[in-house]
Amino acid sequence: MAGHRIIGHLDMDAFFASLEEKVSPHFKGKPIVVGCDPKDGKGRGVVSTANYAAREYGIGSALPISKAWKLSELAISQGKEGVIFLPSNFPLYERVSKEILGIIRKYSDTVEQGSIDEFYFDLSSCDSYEEVEAVSKRLKKEILEREGVTCSVGVGPNKMVAKIAAGVNKPNGFFIVEDSAVEDFLRPLPIRKLPGIGAKTAGVLQSEGVYIIEDLLRFSLADMKNMFKKAGEDIYYRIRGIDDSPLVTERELKSIGEQITFEYDTSDSDYVISMFLDLCGNLFDRLAKEGFKSFSKIVVTVRFDDFKTASSSRSIDEKVNKTKSKLKIEALKIFLPYLDRRKNHSLRPIRLIGLRFEKLS
Repeated sequence: MAGHRIIGHLDMDAFFASLEEKVSPHFKGKPIVVGCDPKDGKGRGVVSTANYAAREYGIGSALPISKAWKLSELAISQGKEGVIFLPSNFPLYERVSKEILGIIRKYSDTVEQGSIDEFYFDLSSCDSYEEVEAVSKRLKKEILEREGVTCSVGVGPNKMVAKIAAGVNKPNGFFIVEDSAVEDFLRPLPIRKLPGIGAKTAGVLQSEGVYIIEDLLRFSLADMKNMFKKAGEDIYYRIRGIDDSPLVTERELKSIGEQITFEYDTSDSDYVISMFLDLCGNLFDRLAKEGFKSFSKIVVTVRFDDFKTASSSRSIDEKVNKTKSKLKIEALKIFLPYLDRRKNHSLRPIRLIGLRFEKLS
C-alpha cells in the first residue's frame, strides 16, 4: 500500500428527503419530494431531492415539479400512495452538512467538501484495503448514529473512480475499487457514468456506436481531441482511470447569486422591477452576512417564456457596492434593457430573473 493514493468519496443518500424523514418520523417509508410547491401541476421550478420511494415513481432530481406532480397523480390512480411534497429547509441541511464534515475530519486529515452532501477524503495512510474498509464503515456508522441518515462510500485510487464507486451500491452502500482493478471496473460502465460526459457529448459518441466506456478505448488521443478539443483529452485519460486532481480543502467563494422563477410568465414591468430590487437588497444583505466587504462585477440573467436565456455583466467601482441604493441603480442600468426592445426585441414575457455578484473580496 505504500505510495498508493487512496481516496474516499462519501455521498449522502437522498440527503434533503432523508433529513425530512428524520425530523418527521411519520413520513418514514413514504414517497417524498423536496422542492417547490407543485400547485396541482401548475408549479414552477424543479425537484431538489426525491427519496428512494419517490424514485420508484420515476421522480428524480431536476425533474420539473409539474411533471413530478403528474407522476404522483398517476401513482394514486394505480392505488399507490401519493407523493408528499415539502419545501426546502436549507438551514437544516446546511447545519447537518457541517456536522458531517466534522465527523469525516476525525477519520482523515485531508477532506474536500464537493457540495452540501458530497465529500472527498484521503485514506492513503491506511496500511491495507482491509483497514480502508474498516475505517469507512466506522465513519458510516457514526454518521448514522449521530445524524440519523445514511450515506454511501466509494473508494478508489483517485477522486473520479471513488465518486463512481460511491454510486454502485446505493443507498447505504460501500464499494472499493483497488488500484489494479480500475480498468476492469470502468470498461462495462455506460458512458454517462463518466464525469464530463453529458447528454450532448453522449449523443455524439452514440452516433459513433459508443455506448459503454470499453467502446471508447478504440479512439486515440488525437481522435478524442479532434472530436472534443480539450475536453476530449480529459475524457481520454478518465476512461483509463487516470485522474491526478488534488483534494481541495479550502474553496474560495468567487461569487454569490440568487434567482426568482415567476409563478406566471409576465410582461408587467412594475412587478418585475419590484422583484428585481428585492433580489438586489437580499443579495446585498448576504454579502455582509457571509463576511464579504466588496465585489467588483454585477451579472444579470433573464429567461424568457420560450426558455431562451440572456445575461449581461458590468464591472463597477468599489464605492458603488458600499451602498444598497447605489447598487440598485447600477444593477437596474444592466437590467432595464430586457424590459424593452433594446435587449428584448419581441417584447417576450419574462419567466426568470437572476442576479450575481462576482470578484468578491
